Amino acid sequence: MKLKIFSIVIMLNCVSVFYSHAQFRKYSNDFLNIGVGARALGMSSAQVASVDDVTSGYWNPAGILSITENVQIGAMHCEYFAGIAKYDYTAFAKPLTNKSKAIGLSIIRFGVDDIPNTLFLKNADGSINYDNITSFSVADYAFIGSFASTTPIKGLTWGVNAKIIHRTVGEMAHSWGIGADAGVQYKKENWKFGLMAKDITTTFNAWSFTFTDDQAMALLAADNIVPTSSTELTAPKFIIGACYDYKIGEKFSINPEINIALTTDGKENVLIPSKFLSVDPKLGIEANYMKIIYLRAGIGNFQTATNDIDGGKITTMQPNIGIGLHIKKIMIDYALTNVGNFSSSLYSNVFSLRLDLTPKK
Repeated sequence: MKLKIFSIVIMLNCVSVFYSHAQFRKYSNDFLNIGVGARALGMSSAQVASVDDVTSGYWNPAGILSITENVQIGAMHCEYFAGIAKYDYTAFAKPLTNKSKAIGLSIIRFGVDDIPNTLFLKNADGSINYDNITSFSVADYAFIGSFASTTPIKGLTWGVNAKIIHRTVGEMAHSWGIGADAGVQYKKENWKFGLMAKDITTTFNAWSFTFTDDQAMALLAADNIVPTSSTELTAPKFIIGACYDYKIGEKFSINPEINIALTTDGKENVLIPSKFLSVDPKLGIEANYMKIIYLRAGIGNFQTATNDIDGGKITTMQPNIGIGLHIKKIMIDYALTNVGNFSSSLYSNVFSLRLDLTPKK
């Protein structure tokens, strides 16, 4: 019975999300808001100003110009909800010959595999036949191509992303979509500033469905709607940030950063909600010793919740911590992230790896 309920809930959620007709959807393509790199997640995603490695292709494409190696490769794997959902990321970035331009490619997959399909669990006579249970996967893919360039203004760089998005629900439904991001970074002395415009062109996903007659009849028999082809739109989101490099002697430095995300897809449960523009701040800090050992912390995901004791409203938040180790050409990062509010016990362990490739002289 638990197996049947779980599979039906998964399928109904998928169907309800898909049934839209060229309209903006709140939290559309939300898997692209999870983030990449344990460094960033340990700092609660406060990255738009300071990011300067291969993960810039996700956080702010202008940052890939800060890569000094010939090629930089990054990868990350993490699991959510007790291992039910798996998130994988890999990327590379490369400065071009004159170092005034750079390119990159990032690939992201977020999926839930082996979901029981119980549409035909019951036979026509009402009897239950467990042999009729099959399985399917729900997966979201993003392919992000990045380009960055310098400007005549010293310290100012810009970058753009072109995104291709592919989402699947077994053999029953799939979508293709395209979109674009744009970002800038400005560095002056110990200050770094950043601006990222995500989905600046309004990203869309065009859905198509291939239900068989038997599947359609099974959905209708359960009082569900059989979805038809539709288009889902993702509204633009703007992130501004500032970071300061505070040096302590010759070996230590501390880098606090603040990011403020401005969403335009309607009122959200964030620190400052609004129908026109919701404001979601994120705070992160990184300390390092000789750029070898890194300690990180951050706080974000401010939300309003109901107090279970008196029913009043309270503000919750999500803390994160992380560490990093830089050994020659290898960077290993770890983050402990809290999925939920401050008192939640659901934590995710995130590991990421970065490798610098330098050509032989």
